[in-house]
Amino acid sequence: MSVTVRFAPSPTGRIHIGNARTALYNWLFALKAGGRFILRFDDTDRERSRPEYADGIEADLAWLGIEPDMAVRQSERFDRYERAVERLREAGLLYACYETGEELERRRRLRLSRRLPPVYGREALKLSEEEKNRLEAEGRKPHWRFLLPNFDDNPLSPRRTEVHWDDIVRGPQTVDLASMSDPVLIREDGTFLYTLPSVVDDIELAVSHVIRGDDHVTNTGAQIALFRALGAEAPAFGHHNLLTTVTGEGLSKRTGSLSIAGLREEGIEPMAVASLAVLIGAAGAVTACRDMKELALRFDPAASSKSAAKFDPAELRALSSALVHSMPFEKAAPRLRELGIDGPLAEPFWDAVRGNLETVGDAAEWWRIVREGPGTTPALSADDQVFVQSALDLLPPEPWDRETWRQWTDRVKAETGRKGKALFKPLRIALTGRESGPELADLLPLLGREGTLARRPR
Repeated sequence: MSVTVRFAPSPTGRIHIGNARTALYNWLFALKAGGRFILRFDDTDRERSRPEYADGIEADLAWLGIEPDMAVRQSERFDRYERAVERLREAGLLYACYETGEELERRRRLRLSRRLPPVYGREALKLSEEEKNRLEAEGRKPHWRFLLPNFDDNPLSPRRTEVHWDDIVRGPQTVDLASMSDPVLIREDGTFLYTLPSVVDDIELAVSHVIRGDDHVTNTGAQIALFRALGAEAPAFGHHNLLTTVTGEGLSKRTGSLSIAGLREEGIEPMAVASLAVLIGAAGAVTACRDMKELALRFDPAASSKSAAKFDPAELRALSSALVHSMPFEKAAPRLRELGIDGPLAEPFWDAVRGNLETVGDAAEWWRIVREGPGTTPALSADDQVFVQSALDLLPPEPWDRETWRQWTDRVKAETGRKGKALFKPLRIALTGRESGPELADLLPLLGREGTLARRPR
């Protein structure tokens, strides 16, 4: 079977790492199967959907390394949904309801007080045409519900009706349609809720596998019933666990919780985000993969935990730093050029400093130090200033290489008697303005003899 998956965000905000988890699960599933990945914007919410959010989501996915085979927008497909509505109406599977939100809430509470499931009792099916006309004359507009196939002859007498599927992530699953309310497909204002457009698009786009968060497990039973009502076989389903903050709170697009755009702006590496988003909550240690092919080899949706996984930003930053530390110059070079780091010194500079960076962007400050000096007068005691003056007088002649630092400090030690921290710390502060940083054996050839002497304390 040809594999086609879809990632279906609502463009009502920027996606966060929890949304990225769903996108990556689908992308990697398709990548391993040689299948297709569709980006579908569920933008039927006209008030909250924004084109700039859709553009931002596409940019976020591209940054992560996800390249959709096609992109569609539900806002451009309303004619298809209208045809499906007519088909359901003709089959008697879509019925008008006139209750207000307050009335529905009162009924829900009443059922709970009687220890009954808080499901919709299909009261609207009891309305006569005269009663419907009266309600509409009062100004009420109906919302429309899909009649679930959970009864024999009388829809007011539902019976247990099990829907089964073998979940890609969770294994065998069962949902009882009698435990659910008939889902609302169309709002009072005529706009569509998520369920109908999603099913229609999955049918028309030949989606073979729907992989999403486990907050949709219960919805799946009703959606499978809707697929069948529209004459289609349902795709395979997979429901992965959700990510929460370290305190157990859910992530939200509306609050910008750990947004992909924000992580990118912080300088976090995309493969660190992808690796943690995919591997967290699965068996084995979470380590940073270098590329999507490596991550795909480790990706196993069935190995995902069934409980929520807590996402720790500190772990993400550690993975990102590890990727920076091992990044070859060829990969870093384009980003270094954007920082103004170019020329014959760029590669040895990168090799010298990358092990001390948290982000690639941090290289800019070390480039400034190498090329221009500490920037501020190093904080040295009077004794240390005298010591550095003497040490600089002992600099060996060029050419310099990595051994120059050892040769120089051995001579300084012999001449001054200083050793250990008393020897190395003042020299590091004088040359870089920092008490820690890259190996000076690697930095010294980059400074050159003239550049080193230019840092003589004054």
